[in-house]
Amino acid sequence: MKLPSRFVRRLFVMAVCSLVLVVFGTTVTTAQDEVATVTDVANLQVAIDATWILVASILVFFMQAGFAFLESGMIRQTGVVNSLMENFMDACFSGIGFWAVGFGIAFGASQGGFFGLSNFFLSDAMVFTDGGVSYGEGISMFVLFFFQFAFAATAGTIITGAIAERTNFIGKIIYSFVVVMFIYPVVVHWVWSADGWLFNANFKDFAGSTVVHMLGGVLALIASIVVGPRIGRVFGAPPKPHNLGLATLGTLILWLAWYGFNAGSTLSMSNNGFVGLVMVNTTLGACGGAFASILMIYSRTGKWDLATGLNGSLVGLVGVTAGCAFVAPWACVIIGAISGVLMVLTGSLLERMKIDDAVGAFSVHGIGGAFGTLAIGLFGQPELGANGLLFGGGLEQLGIQAVGVGATIVWATVTGFAMFYAIKALGVLRIPAKAEETGIDFYEHGASLWPDVLPFVEEEIGVTGKPVTSPAVGD
Repeated sequence: MKLPSRFVRRLFVMAVCSLVLVVFGTTVTTAQDEVATVTDVANLQVAIDATWILVASILVFFMQAGFAFLESGMIRQTGVVNSLMENFMDACFSGIGFWAVGFGIAFGASQGGFFGLSNFFLSDAMVFTDGGVSYGEGISMFVLFFFQFAFAATAGTIITGAIAERTNFIGKIIYSFVVVMFIYPVVVHWVWSADGWLFNANFKDFAGSTVVHMLGGVLALIASIVVGPRIGRVFGAPPKPHNLGLATLGTLILWLAWYGFNAGSTLSMSNNGFVGLVMVNTTLGACGGAFASILMIYSRTGKWDLATGLNGSLVGLVGVTAGCAFVAPWACVIIGAISGVLMVLTGSLLERMKIDDAVGAFSVHGIGGAFGTLAIGLFGQPELGANGLLFGGGLEQLGIQAVGVGATIVWATVTGFAMFYAIKALGVLRIPAKAEETGIDFYEHGASLWPDVLPFVEEEIGVTGKPVTSPAVGD
């Protein structure tokens, strides 16, 4: 039976159309799927990176606990409650001050590369629309703020340990706010803002040897000078730590949290090898610092000193914080070891100069931060983005590192002396001498960490002029 030609033509047209639809329809669908896949992968990467930053931020915030335990263990037992109180409140003061002003100065619209002037109170972090709320593209500003807030809280805490046992709590409140709202954020803008003058001069400080630690260490030294030594302080024979167990726990917490401090500064998990390098370098810096410092003390005294080993690990961590992303692992052992030796030498120098730094804050953070930042100019690997002198980079990188260190020291010195002398002029920098003899915990807080071992005195004769009765157990 012969099919009508019209039917054959229609059948042929339908077949051709079907073929076209199959070919081009599949192509379009595949293209759409590819676009969807790329978008999904990008969104997944943002989610992973944001999660990593938040986890790292929590670790950095945990440093507050480490500092609290370390400082309270390193000082005398009559000042432990005060130390815990000040470390705890540092986080609170920093949260308010950095949210209100500090973050805007650090990362706001740049004024000549020196400081920012926008986004105060996180005003740019979200926009309310008819359809809801917009948080912007990529990683939210709220996530980045939380990470930077944890750093800011650390900078203020460094000062607390240096002037422990004798600082008026009102003075503490004032300097904490000034540091986190003004002094610290300016240096952050110089170094970590894309418009900062040191950033654009190729100054390298990956996670804060200068920005956080050296700045805090120099301010701690200035505070120690202005406040003066503790009453009865015998130089050459500093008070022994009252509880090395607490100090050891605090140091281990700080070491753990430092992985968030350094590795978290990668801000991404897209290159796990890079994150791993930073983790390993951080570890080796701590090991080198502790090992070198205890060997040096042993050569002097014939004793293996735990307190020196604890601070040695910390100065090693401080030392590699700037360069952990720019140097090879072997260099971090050397940087940590040299930092440990410099810490011991600096501690001895401060004793001879009769400067009372209760926990060695300047020796650890100030000296370790300065040397670690300069070390990039020596050990920086060209393949990792830094041209160190030992790898044929000449003096250029070392020179800009020195400029950044010098500028930060000048800024901290000028603003630090102005701030602490102003607080002193207000009469709220140091507690009265009689109160210091009684104990700052009793005077400022009416408490003792171990009331069964160190009971709270019934009266603070000559301190407040009023009898103070100990609260009943459980009150």
